[in-house]
Amino acid sequence: MTETADTQPGWFSSDELESVRARMPVLYVQAVPVRVDESGSVTHVGLLMRADPDGSFNRSVVSGRVLYHERVRDALLRHLEKDLGPVALPRIPSSPQPFTVAEYFPTPGVTPFHDPRQHAVAMAYVVPVSGDCQPRQDALDLVWFTPEEATSPQVRAEMPGGQGVLVRQALAYVGHAP
Repeated sequence: MTETADTQPGWFSSDELESVRARMPVLYVQAVPVRVDESGSVTHVGLLMRADPDGSFNRSVVSGRVLYHERVRDALLRHLEKDLGPVALPRIPSSPQPFTVAEYFPTPGVTPFHDPRQHAVAMAYVVPVSGDCQPRQDALDLVWFTPEEATSPQVRAEMPGGQGVLVRQALAYVGHAP
């Protein structure tokens, strides 16, 4: 087992995770980080820049697995801290409600969401953050876009697997219909 698997109950080794992904859907949380003004209106959307194993770069929202026996809210907080840093100051209600549930299939075209590794089900949330965001782990950068910029064809082209659709849905949910 890896060090992470030994110290984090609920983590799988790489081989175990590959085996699970081949047999059943995996539960994820996704968070679209936003900045809001004093009236609560979304002014900016935060998108991460990541490098793929093939060396290409893409933009994405905060995303990660829910561990066995982990509350959804705790998973959201863990992944937001992992990707945005410990002082991002996310505001997650005590009982968060997703704006959508996205189903990612390994076969393209089943839904707008595609993940060649697995069938995954992701509960997606819009999360206001007010602190200083410093990307960590595999996130190389975080760029704040206006809602119009975040839904532009240029930015959507940088978001694989349907994440551009997810950002559009998030903004429609908060009143920024594209």
